[in-house]
Amino acid sequence: MTKVISVREAIDLVHDGSTVAVGGSGAGHALPQRFIDELAAVFTAEGRPRDLTTVRIVGIGDFADRGFSQLGLPGLMKRTIGSNIGNEPRLGALVEKNELEAYSFPQGVLSLLMREIAGGRPGLVTAVGLGTYVDPRQTGGKQNARTTEDLVEVVTLRGREWLLFHAFPINVAVIRGTTADEDGNLVMDGEAVQGEMLSMAMAARNSGGIVIAQVRQLARRGSLPLRDVKVPAALIDYVYVDPDQWQTYITRDSPYYAGRLRRPVTAEPPLPLDVRKIIARRSLLEFRAGAICNLGFGISQLIGRVAWEEGITDQLVLTVEQGIFGGVPVAGNEGGAGFNYQAMIDQPYMFDFYDGGGLDVASLSFAEVDADGNVNVHAFEGRVRGPGGFPNISARTPKINFVGTMTAQGLELEIQDGVRVVREGTLKKFVPRVREISFNGQLARERGQQVRFITDRAVFALGDDGLTVIEIAPGIDLLRDVLDQMGFAPRVADDLRTMDRRLYATGPMGLAADLGVAGTGR
Repeated sequence: MTKVISVREAIDLVHDGSTVAVGGSGAGHALPQRFIDELAAVFTAEGRPRDLTTVRIVGIGDFADRGFSQLGLPGLMKRTIGSNIGNEPRLGALVEKNELEAYSFPQGVLSLLMREIAGGRPGLVTAVGLGTYVDPRQTGGKQNARTTEDLVEVVTLRGREWLLFHAFPINVAVIRGTTADEDGNLVMDGEAVQGEMLSMAMAARNSGGIVIAQVRQLARRGSLPLRDVKVPAALIDYVYVDPDQWQTYITRDSPYYAGRLRRPVTAEPPLPLDVRKIIARRSLLEFRAGAICNLGFGISQLIGRVAWEEGITDQLVLTVEQGIFGGVPVAGNEGGAGFNYQAMIDQPYMFDFYDGGGLDVASLSFAEVDADGNVNVHAFEGRVRGPGGFPNISARTPKINFVGTMTAQGLELEIQDGVRVVREGTLKKFVPRVREISFNGQLARERGQQVRFITDRAVFALGDDGLTVIEIAPGIDLLRDVLDQMGFAPRVADDLRTMDRRLYATGPMGLAADLGVAGTGR
């Protein structure tokens, strides 16, 4: 019996009430997009399949109409589980209207949970999420009033508290590769990430479900290099072909993202000197040579580009939670990819490394910070979103920089040898109490983590008694531009320093010399 079917036949295999896990990541990385297109079309035309539970590890979408936004159709789902719904706005709108149940769990939790389901275990036991929104003593990851079932509980093992995220059966797993042979062996040599395709396939099979794979092309039986097979044919029930499969939503096929070639060092115009670059530069000053690092979404993504400009990329091991180890992470709407990396590993292994405290330093964004050093990155501006891998990255990393502007909504700055506030933002981001907790400041102090809050005009350190201002930018008035823009009163360091003036240079900062690096290694 042939495993090769049409995408329409693949949709016919999904029955009402099924739990469907979809592989891939944000930006279209390794995403079976053709399945999503057809599922939306069939449901719109025929009203089936209905009442699905959908699971995706990373938010899948382009922040507009592609990806899981296409599945924001009333009646298609009864429940959705993911780590970030922010790039799926049409689905998010249904969640806000209480039209379906929705859970937001950390990206690493969901990634590792696939292995627990595959192994027949009761769930994932982890310290990630304790004391944050996902702790059942707070919201338990529930994103609206319609969501009531508890899928996470506090357990005590060997005298310590842990969270147990419940396992559940997967009826259908939809994964993606580049090529499959006639038997169904799957290779991913053209993909920008590998995700957890193998774990998902095992989870579905061991749940008594089916595995469907999207590929760009077919190969003759026995023609694929054996060591390149990422998911063996024995785990794949059906394959359909999408010859128009793009590597990401933006890129058809980059050999650099796939790791087939190293991107050469070429002259490129530097990033414009704006507030985002200044913040990224200041965060990079906290990184030491040889450090293994993670760069979060937003401003932190620029750190890789700044390191490239400074010629120090090869002095740092920059990682991306999707599985990119070393090299240069890609910023912007293709975040999750990288180039010139040491290795591309499966996402669950990267989260094993993060959860175990393997990182030296991380730079992550913030939306709100409060007097206790709690950070909210997942619930703000009145919209449901999600934290992605933020809770995993921040849980055990010994040194963390949280980056962002002091205020938002209308903020205008003039940058010239320092910072001048032209117009203040109307939204204060340093608040008496965050709306929900993505990072627990008290637990960070107990764990001995070094935490910095790096903004456009000041740097704060988290100590036993809360936040302390330790640096301000040239041109900034401490009272008017910093303290008066906060919803609480931080301490001011006795040795308050001025931020490094090189941050405002139009050319390179000279970080290669700081690290004792000759030349421009990239």
